Amino acid sequence: MDTVAGNTMRERFVSFTTQRLDEDPRLAVVLADITTDGFRPARARHPHRVINVGIREQLLVGVGGGLALTGLRPVVHSFASFLVERPFEQLKLDFGHQGGGGVLVSASASYDWPAGGFTHMAPGDVALLDTLDGWTVHVPGHPDEAEALLRHAYAAGDDKVYVRLSEQSNAAPRPVDGARFLTVREGRADAGAVVAVGPLLDNVLAATEGMDVTVLYATTVRPFDDEALRAAVGSGARSGGGEVVLVEPYLAGTSSSAAGAALIEVPHRILALGVGRAELRKFGTMDEHTAAHALDPRGLRTRITGFLTPRP
Repeated sequence: MDTVAGNTMRERFVSFTTQRLDEDPRLAVVLADITTDGFRPARARHPHRVINVGIREQLLVGVGGGLALTGLRPVVHSFASFLVERPFEQLKLDFGHQGGGGVLVSASASYDWPAGGFTHMAPGDVALLDTLDGWTVHVPGHPDEAEALLRHAYAAGDDKVYVRLSEQSNAAPRPVDGARFLTVREGRADAGAVVAVGPLLDNVLAATEGMDVTVLYATTVRPFDDEALRAAVGSGARSGGGEVVLVEPYLAGTSSSAAGAALIEVPHRILALGVGRAELRKFGTMDEHTAAHALDPRGLRTRITGFLTPRP
């Protein structure tokens, strides 16, 4: 199927989902006043499967859970802070406890709209979902990847899937499959590996230019691709290496335990880079927040080289 229109991940989400609503009678969309204009044509055609509950995020998730129990495949959408953090109890009970499946599709990511303030930021969303069982988590780094991962999510039977969309994007898409990490740069086995998640790949590639390290690209982070990480650093760990750098567009350290579990049988060190815990109280721009968290190429280069440089 040809790629549908949309220059941003959220625009691609709207256009692709609108197309799938016409094709799949099992699909239903639940909104809470966010992105409703984009779905206006779809709602006119499918009034019983495009539902806007207003600014009621707990109800948003509750309705999605109820639709799942009727046999529909609900797509529940809002900003990440309103989709994961505010209605967390409903996610735990209406999807987890009741055994329902569905697709959560977020927008705004960790700090995509700084002018919205901390209420509209959700750097802890993936870490929070990690406290629940059975969620698949996709973090696309390009609109084309967002469409590919949404396609996987909508076809995933009754699984629970979170698709984390962002205004940040890499310059070009990669061939993601909804499961595996991609090796985008291969270095020496004992030189270390950097795992770049979603829209931070380009920054990682720029930061590690000229360094003899392996760069893995992760767009599906749960389940974590243990095999890919072991293949990248396993032999190095056995020979005294085993350095791993995680670069995540959400709370620093979110995947540290997953990476540690993947390498439990080999010696290793992990440097976890991501969004810091301290609240940045000046609005600024998205790029300024990236730099403030040292996730821009310069900040990443400094911290990665400091970690990987052999000690005397």
